Amino acid sequence: MISLPRFMLAAPSSGSGKTMVTCGMLQLLKNKGLRPSAYKCGPDYIDPMFHTKVLGMPSRNLDPFFTDRETTRMLFARSAENAGISVMEGVMGVYDGLGGITKEASSYDLAKKTDTPIILVINAKGMSLSVIPLLKGFLDYQDPDGQVIRGVILNRATKMTTALLKKPIEEQTGLKVIGYMPVLEACKVESRHLGLVMPGEVEDLQHRVNMLADELEKSIDLEALLEIAEGASKYEENESEIPEEVKLEAERLKSKAVKTGSKGGYPRIAIAKDEAFCFYYQDNLELLELLGVQPVEFSPIHDPHLPEHISGLLLGGGYPELYAEQLSENKTMLTEIKEKLASGIPYLAECGGFMYLHESMQDLKGKPYRMAGCIQGESYHTGKLGRFGYITLHTGKTQLLAEDQEIRGHEFHYFDSTNTGEDYTAVKPVTGRSWNCIHGTENSVCGYPHLYYWSNPQFAVNFVRKMQEYREEQFDLRQSGYQLK
Repeated sequence: MISLPRFMLAAPSSGSGKTMVTCGMLQLLKNKGLRPSAYKCGPDYIDPMFHTKVLGMPSRNLDPFFTDRETTRMLFARSAENAGISVMEGVMGVYDGLGGITKEASSYDLAKKTDTPIILVINAKGMSLSVIPLLKGFLDYQDPDGQVIRGVILNRATKMTTALLKKPIEEQTGLKVIGYMPVLEACKVESRHLGLVMPGEVEDLQHRVNMLADELEKSIDLEALLEIAEGASKYEENESEIPEEVKLEAERLKSKAVKTGSKGGYPRIAIAKDEAFCFYYQDNLELLELLGVQPVEFSPIHDPHLPEHISGLLLGGGYPELYAEQLSENKTMLTEIKEKLASGIPYLAECGGFMYLHESMQDLKGKPYRMAGCIQGESYHTGKLGRFGYITLHTGKTQLLAEDQEIRGHEFHYFDSTNTGEDYTAVKPVTGRSWNCIHGTENSVCGYPHLYYWSNPQFAVNFVRKMQEYREEQFDLRQSGYQLK
């Protein structure tokens, strides 16, 4: 059995202060030498960036819509087994799941499927005894086989109020009062249209996080919190192992790369990574590496050229609309990307990356800028959230995704396109509403949806196979005298 001390910070709603309490908690645990790892429930990209900034190591997403129970537990266990303690940050309200009417894919669902104790972060400003019926309601809504709520932190509360409420809360609810967090306006982080601003944009972020950690050290019962975390049920030894079918495919792909080493060795993938393109799931990237891909990062804003000898291209999401002018001015990069796509290089372009490949893209003020010109049409600002939420994708054509398979993802954007694509069908869970989207081929996917590869690892396998084929073709061309990068 594997001991994986862990807890989740969840809340009744968004705006309860989960992210900054989580960052402060991570810093405190780090200060204590407890080697914390961090996770975000759901598809959010920005909160994990804050976790990563605090810890200096990648935070990960865990999402029970994207992956089944076994895969979710595996993804958690394989990264958590090297940590001293794991902290999960919930999403929205603790029970808010698919369609807004189910618990499925909620913070609670993740906690239940990973057997993780929940610490509720309650915004207690303006409340005293009323916090007890609030807590009782959340306790009563648990499933009989999923009694995972263990404690509470009173956010925006005072030392005096917490001291007065501790005994009645614990006696009447059975929950442990872990402590409180006072109002700290100096630690507040601003938001924009896709959520919190980026960690790199927050002035003195580390100073703010240190303030939170110092305050938490005084205001919470760390010993009680660690007791709850260490009391979490143990995992079976094999739960942290990569599924056998994925391991076999990884071995086949790596073996092929070794056998054809004279034709370039392992395929290299260029990953757009800068201020404009930064939305990536850590487990997506690691799955590609597991399959034998060598990642190399580049900046569409700052670098004049693509990395050399690449066999694949990954353009993730982010905020390209905030850097439209700089992206448009980097003409050598735009030209090289267009040439690479024309050469048949396998590529994945999601949301912001998809916008970048258009003929033109508007900024937030509606001003258009010339882009790569790989997709005919314009990406334009709508001023409202479009096609928001989880989707399941499938295609009836010969594509990178097999015709009889599906992959899961989500959409979250305030932009749209005059040419969104027609090669895949997106279906919403619960309602079943569907629409066509994505420009797809046998070696590419380009559209607004963000994909989660572990929802169908065969998709990633197919992509790596195409990268290997492209690498061998380009090697043969170079040997024939062509000057290729």
